Amino acid sequence: MTGPRFEVLAAELRERVAMGDYARSGALESEAELGRRYGVSRVTVRRALEQLRAEGLVAARKGSGWYVVSGASFGQTLALGSFQHARSAVTEAGMALVRRVTGYEYRPAPADVAQVLGVADGAEVLRVRAVRRAGQLPLDVVTEWVSLSFAAPVSRADAEDPGVWETLRRKGHEIEVVRQTIAAAAASAAVAELLDTAAGVPLLLIRRLALLPDGRPLALSEHRYLGHRFRLEVEFRGGPGSDPPGVMEIS
Repeated sequence: MTGPRFEVLAAELRERVAMGDYARSGALESEAELGRRYGVSRVTVRRALEQLRAEGLVAARKGSGWYVVSGASFGQTLALGSFQHARSAVTEAGMALVRRVTGYEYRPAPADVAQVLGVADGAEVLRVRAVRRAGQLPLDVVTEWVSLSFAAPVSRADAEDPGVWETLRRKGHEIEVVRQTIAAAAASAAVAELLDTAAGVPLLLIRRLALLPDGRPLALSEHRYLGHRFRLEVEFRGGPGSDPPGVMEIS
């Protein structure tokens, strides 16, 4: 271990929570067992657990040890050919997903956004920024862009509830395809403030582009999830040597 030992242990345990290692029972190993597994003292284990408790990830139950807090981490299953929002993962955990709009404005589109939305560089578009919380804890910051040709029906109140994409759907815009790109990112100071965390913490960045049946872009969204609170799960069929045509093994 490098760095303060309790912080390194906290990072290890945070990663295991994020990966769903404790999803079945929710129970962590005992403090003694954690100490043996990671080769650290009981004091180091306790400091690491107290740090995770301060972050809202774990809690202690008198006489029965440490447990992952309900809603500390969500796993979203993605099936090929289908699309689900994070709301399904959160509601399946028995929690409410609350969205608060922190920014609503019409502004010139950055070059990359203009290209994706198929509008001229600098063309005015609607930009909405919101933070979503699952229970009492922040989950992600969402930034959404909609071109003027579709943005008019979306008020600030609509952007907050039921949300930009759902409002567009209710206005008769059918989403035919969603293209999703996933990358790793670090929290900027502005995003970190909204997520009640420190700048530079790991984030899961998911960019989603909604396309209409005629192929035109409808809306672009960027979700910056706290890396230790959200994961994507995909199931593949078959093993090595059974790949369908056109599929390459990734190593």
